[in-house]
Amino acid sequence: MVSNQFYLFLIFITNGILIGIFFDFFRILRKSFQTSDTITYIEDLLFWILTGFSVLYYIFVFNDGEIRLFMFLAIAIGVSFYMLVFSKFFIRINVHIISFFKMIIIKILEIIFIPLKFIKKLFFKPISFIFINIRKSFTNLYNNFYKFIKKYRHSENNVKN
Repeated sequence: MVSNQFYLFLIFITNGILIGIFFDFFRILRKSFQTSDTITYIEDLLFWILTGFSVLYYIFVFNDGEIRLFMFLAIAIGVSFYMLVFSKFFIRINVHIISFFKMIIIKILEIIFIPLKFIKKLFFKPISFIFINIRKSFTNLYNNFYKFIKKYRHSENNVKN
């Protein structure tokens, strides 16, 4: 009986450590990527829902649904142990890993977009040149037409007087 409870205590300490890792996962995402407040709220809600499911899963699988106070104490000990001993190291390493992969992905995208920039200059520059000239022609046509109408009205007013 005591060995079973000690075994459960260790299992729930493990659950607390996993919850700490899961919490740090969200902290790592926040340090690595800029998120809006709405996304942060959604992440927090997701964290608490998944943590709740994790605790319930452990309670039902390892203790047949019986809730004991020592389980929550063990979870708190597991989270505290993880946060005090491993959290800073875990976050620092993963933020560096994510930053490294972000840098690689950015470089790959830059390399991929080099031909697209060339294609843009090759094909879209002449097309934009044509549209610019068409716009200039229409602007000139409009201005000339406006001047003509203005002259016509002025001459019409002179004839009436």
